Amino acid sequence: MKIVVSGASGLVGSALVPSLGAAGHEVVRLVRTSTRNASGESVWDPATGTLDSAVINGVDVVINLNGRSIAEGRWTSEVKEELRSSRLDSTRTLAQAIGNSENPPGLLISASAVGYYGDRGDEQLDESSEIGAGYLAELSGDWETAALAARSEQTRVAFLRLGVVVARGGALGRMLTPFKLGLGGPIGSGRQFWPWIGVEDVCGVIKFILDHKEIEGPVNAVAPQEIRCSDFTRTLGRALSRPAFMPLPAFAARLALGEMADSLLLASQRVRPQVLEYHGYPFKRPSLEEAIRSALSL
Repeated sequence: MKIVVSGASGLVGSALVPSLGAAGHEVVRLVRTSTRNASGESVWDPATGTLDSAVINGVDVVINLNGRSIAEGRWTSEVKEELRSSRLDSTRTLAQAIGNSENPPGLLISASAVGYYGDRGDEQLDESSEIGAGYLAELSGDWETAALAARSEQTRVAFLRLGVVVARGGALGRMLTPFKLGLGGPIGSGRQFWPWIGVEDVCGVIKFILDHKEIEGPVNAVAPQEIRCSDFTRTLGRALSRPAFMPLPAFAARLALGEMADSLLLASQRVRPQVLEYHGYPFKRPSLEEAIRSALSL
């Protein structure tokens, strides 16, 4: 297939592009600037809605992974606006280009997040569960709505509600230093569910959706193993051969990170990958410890 990817240099994109290439697909990366005149790249500007329509016309699939990381720094009003615009501007630009295309792609896969569900405690959640409350839920809902604008008789739309992506960078990468120093441990009560997925399985899920034309709409991109925060930190400590008993009280997390602490670290989302399980996706890393060891080459 010929596949256009936005956010190709991000945590997921940097793993996905070579994975797609290894599977024999032709990949075009959307970039904001290209100083090397490299092949396989096309310049766009989602902030102004600028995208050459010829890039989209006739391709098989568009994969939208664009968006500023939600885990970088406190959520000031400026940061929250950038988190929103980086997701919605890019998605709207792609949806409009798809809608205007004479030969539109058959599939748009657009990133979303389990933040869609909000803080739901021990409630069992699947793709049919209603949207939750809070900033991340609102952002995820608007993000998905922007992607759905591309849906037509020619184009199906699927959006990945991603859990914590276990990769060398991202959230796991930020946790490594304190854990290696023996300062890691549960956050708050430690009983909140942290849905997660190995980066290999994110790539695998995307390729699975390419091959299964019956899959559209929301897809919970999370591993089947349910993990609470305390289990996650204990498993990371075990993988690193370090203790993981230094708790971070909820008030300290809020003091350090503000609103982000409640939305990312203290919120609980007990999410099941119901669509993937129904269609028989074979998880490559169903165990958290296995995913961590693979990501860190341990």
